[in-house]
Amino acid sequence: MDEAPTAKRWLPLEANPDVMNQFLWGLGLPETEAECYDVYGLDDELLEMVPKPVLAVLFLYPLTSQSEEERILQDSANKESSSGVYFMRQTVGNACGTVGLLHAIGNVTSEINLLEGSFLDRFFKSTASMDAMERAVFLEKDREMEVAHSVAATAGETEASDDVDTHFICFTSMNGQLYELDGRRSAPVSHGASSPSTLLQDAAKVIQGMIQKNPDSVKFNVIALSKSVGGND
Repeated sequence: MDEAPTAKRWLPLEANPDVMNQFLWGLGLPETEAECYDVYGLDDELLEMVPKPVLAVLFLYPLTSQSEEERILQDSANKESSSGVYFMRQTVGNACGTVGLLHAIGNVTSEINLLEGSFLDRFFKSTASMDAMERAVFLEKDREMEVAHSVAATAGETEASDDVDTHFICFTSMNGQLYELDGRRSAPVSHGASSPSTLLQDAAKVIQGMIQKNPDSVKFNVIALSKSVGGND
């Protein structure tokens, strides 16, 4: 997201589960609790290969003039109730990967055990009663997260650059609904009925629709955050 020319900008996170795992584990998500995995395709057979249960789905897609126009139109018409959904705005340029991961973890804190006193534990406790913009400002001012993000952004396989034309969003299941969480929007977007057990399949349908609008691009990536194999039930 580009704000004013003087807005803070970070290097973008690579769409790489290994990078995201080291990032999250270093911030206080125990390795035995949850882990990011590649989703290699959106047909049923490939979705079945993803470890279950799936807690959240991250989707990287290319920004186009069409996608931006649709986002603005949809945002102005979005009247969905999203009480109980952990949502934050994005005010730092290229922080969409981190915001996506915070959305992923923030909506499943009742299902995973964060290390007490860790960054993630403190972050979600500190921002629990804040609104979406207050959470964004809190993140923007947090030096510890900025340093951790910088380390993760330079740990990928490709050279980090702040000149990007892709964006991360997160899908989560909450209150019987599938929510799209995009820090550049003013609120979560509901995509209809869903449940934790059908989250991956429900998100895949929405993602397929987004891909079909830009079928020639190869800049798509889907990553699932799942309970770790052998982790706590």
